[in-house]
Amino acid sequence: MKAILIVLDSVGIGEAPDAEAYNDVGCATLQHTAEATGGISLPTLELLGLGNIPPLLANKPIAGVPQVSEPLASFGAMQEVSEGKDTITGHWEIAGLEINPGFHLFPAEEPSFPEEITKPFVEKTGRPIIGNRHASGTTIIKELGNEAMDREAFIVYTSADSVFQIAAHTDVIPLEELYSACEVARELCDPYRVGRVIARPFNGPPGKFIRTNDRVDYAFKPSEPTILEHLFHHEVPVYSVGKIEDIFAHRGITQGWHTAGNVESQKQVETLTKEKDHGFIFANFIDFDMHFGHRRDPLGYAKCLAETDQWLGKYLPLLNADDLLIITADHGNDPTFSGTDHTREYVPLLVYQPDKSGTCLGLRHGFYDIAASLSDFFNLSSLSRGTSFL
Repeated sequence: MKAILIVLDSVGIGEAPDAEAYNDVGCATLQHTAEATGGISLPTLELLGLGNIPPLLANKPIAGVPQVSEPLASFGAMQEVSEGKDTITGHWEIAGLEINPGFHLFPAEEPSFPEEITKPFVEKTGRPIIGNRHASGTTIIKELGNEAMDREAFIVYTSADSVFQIAAHTDVIPLEELYSACEVARELCDPYRVGRVIARPFNGPPGKFIRTNDRVDYAFKPSEPTILEHLFHHEVPVYSVGKIEDIFAHRGITQGWHTAGNVESQKQVETLTKEKDHGFIFANFIDFDMHFGHRRDPLGYAKCLAETDQWLGKYLPLLNADDLLIITADHGNDPTFSGTDHTREYVPLLVYQPDKSGTCLGLRHGFYDIAASLSDFFNLSSLSRGTSFL
């Protein structure tokens, strides 16, 4: 008996009721991606019931993904109750927590980081910093990469999320030194409740800089147990795939695989599904967000959705009759929207059990209904939040 939770990173399904507070009125990742590309064909997700979700929100349909009369999965949508629209907040709420107030956000003014963080950071790492402002990662590396190499400096920057990001050229600053610098920053950022410190290594010659797959996230540690720890302490093995282990500060995880992207993550999920008879598999498919949402690339986003749909069609037959598959997202990132940041949206909820027919799960108030359902599935006591949909 296994539970598999797949987070399609940033695949939102329409503006949340509080979108105005985040300047996100009108966002809809799935619908706008479909519109911008003339409709998308997602036959597996269609059969599961993805097209049945927009009517629950009185929202526009997903062009190319109609409703079906007898969906294979139970379907619904979830509204985030925590403050924020970042990766940590979304995943932690899925795992049973509520983040209110939200994590600290650095101001859009320059410099963004206070001297109380930057001065000791420079002293402890022994290297200068440049940047120190809000920026897109690819843009700031393009702008400041040459200077970073010449001065052997770290590029530090933030965004609308609660992040302290550190970029370094690996020919000048070795990976291990970059990771050590991130650990220094993590300690300095903890009093500010910063969600993540992120290592952003890059390489290549000037004018052709490329970010590598050696990114590592250093998360703020949860103040209370998550569903991962709850399962782990009750001897339910927890297997993480992708950046999950970083998001949860490696807590409550039996074994983790830090994969480079969707294809590698999908292969690892397949392997675990075939090899494990019992346990919880928690995977993040990052490519939607990292490669296409932030870069406002609806064509790439649509292609990524289609490729994942094809994989799902091959994956579903691997599940046993008593297995549980949950597909959702952690926030939105509408690739047709203004700016480059995440968007505050409802997220889809598809719950597939091979031996059960699909039903309507309605609108769920709080991502933590997933944590409650996982406790229910493994016959454990519930955490303090959430209502099981099983």
